[in-house]
Amino acid sequence: MQSPFNQMRRIVLVAALTLAAGTAAYAHHGWSWTQDDFFELKGKITAIYIGNPHATLDVDAQGEMWRVEMAPPARTIAAGFTEEVAKIGDQVTAIGHRSRDEAEKRMKAVRISVGGKSYDVYPDRLPPA
Repeated sequence: MQSPFNQMRRIVLVAALTLAAGTAAYAHHGWSWTQDDFFELKGKITAIYIGNPHATLDVDAQGEMWRVEMAPPARTIAAGFTEEVAKIGDQVTAIGHRSRDEAEKRMKAVRISVGGKSYDVYPDRLPPA
């Protein structure tokens, strides 16, 4: 028979692990790491990744390498952005929010434009027209 102390310790441990996992997922998927103002980045695509946890583009913007995060793969693909619509070397414009840490060349895009077409990966977050 288990002692009540061991059972209580197990419950507390499970609760702590659940909370920690939830907090990490929230922090990753939230927008709290981005600035409030909209930001536009123009450059040349150097890498394309459509996978978990988010689709990403690496972009050379005037000699600075930027990581552009988009939505999770299913949402990015539903917006029409797939690996077939862009290729390395294409010019791209990303609109979204840059990292609060300005030393970090990273942004979360709400719209990607490439080849004269725009892909709204977060249409509910687009800037006012």
